[in-house]
Amino acid sequence: MVDSADDGGSKGNARRQFLKAGLGAAGGALAVAGGARAAEPDPLITEVQDWTRYLGKGVDATPYGLPSQYESDVVRRSVPWLTADAKSSVNFTPLYALDGTITPSGLCFERHHGGVAVIDPADHRLMIHGMVERPLVFTLDDLKRFPRENHVYFLECAANSGMEWRGAQLNGCQFTHGMIHNLEYCGVPLRYLLEEAGVKPQAKWLLAEGGDASLMTRSIPMEKIMDDCLVAFKMNGEALRPEQGYPIRLVVPGWEGNMWIKWLRRLELGDRSWEQREETSKYTDLLADGVARRHTFVMDVKSVITNPSPQAPLTHGKGRTVLTGLAWSGHGRIAKVDVSIDGGRNWSEARLEGGSSKGAYRFYHDFDWDGAELFLQSRAIDEDGNVQPTKDRLRAERGENSIYHNNGIQTWHVRADGVTENVEVS
Repeated sequence: MVDSADDGGSKGNARRQFLKAGLGAAGGALAVAGGARAAEPDPLITEVQDWTRYLGKGVDATPYGLPSQYESDVVRRSVPWLTADAKSSVNFTPLYALDGTITPSGLCFERHHGGVAVIDPADHRLMIHGMVERPLVFTLDDLKRFPRENHVYFLECAANSGMEWRGAQLNGCQFTHGMIHNLEYCGVPLRYLLEEAGVKPQAKWLLAEGGDASLMTRSIPMEKIMDDCLVAFKMNGEALRPEQGYPIRLVVPGWEGNMWIKWLRRLELGDRSWEQREETSKYTDLLADGVARRHTFVMDVKSVITNPSPQAPLTHGKGRTVLTGLAWSGHGRIAKVDVSIDGGRNWSEARLEGGSSKGAYRFYHDFDWDGAELFLQSRAIDEDGNVQPTKDRLRAERGENSIYHNNGIQTWHVRADGVTENVEVS
């Protein structure tokens, strides 16, 4: 046994010496390929690390999986001074730390008007009434007997980027653009339920009401309802999270998020809009002359660079750099995203990944950074030819009184040391 251990130790030492020599020889190649790797041997490779010495936790240690402890900073965040009470407030998706197109369920931003409703699905009901032939009430089990569909859509709050109307305010894309998420929804097309109830010809609008303490309500035109709206009970393959409307919510693809009624309990059909609080004094766009735009349902074409950004500065120094971000349009698909590193003087077409109609796209732009300051911008164009505008153009057309529907081009200033800030250029 002693001889065997000695042999093992000798072999282990020889192996480490071999690795050190090999890595030393390979270091130059790594430096050429990566632009920043030192040639010296790395003890994190050549030496045995603690995580290989001991057994880890078993399969049932976390019955519902959790992120790594080293990712504990990747969480939703709020801005406490934005609202008087957290029960009628918002927090933000950490866009700067994400990649791909699907937002993890636990990181989707929250917007509540009366706090999170806690509803036993066995007790929940959905009523359809008004201008229908047969008023109906559905249980969750009833809904699950209808044909289902799965679609990936973005949901954006109408007030996303709202603080930026009057200039650069919040230093981080989590805060400037984080009232958005992009999920796969599973549910029943709403038209199937309405066909069951029998829609009367004079019905032109639908009022959707939530089951939370605020009884959030919005009027929606029947054309949209019969086109692509869903009553969803799953997100990213699992049940809706409570903060996302469990057990059921309305999905209104491409339209402002407050119309996606959570904890959906009532659908009333009528011949005109109901003119509720959330569609008159709220969620209308006050123009410079005091006139308010109403029924601005569609979320226009928009994009943002998520990395580098203020919460994700450049830390690797000069050399190969990957820029990435998200683009979306309530009108349909994204056709193109252009990226500028000099504040809009010159543009390069980015590489698009993933995406769907009324779903978010991921874009990438690879370039060599020479260490000079950068002014990063992205500009999305959708399949209908709509081009994301500059903030100056938006303000010229609509003034600065609104807090809704700001889809202007965002600028990040990257300093020579990699620190990144929210700025504006004109």
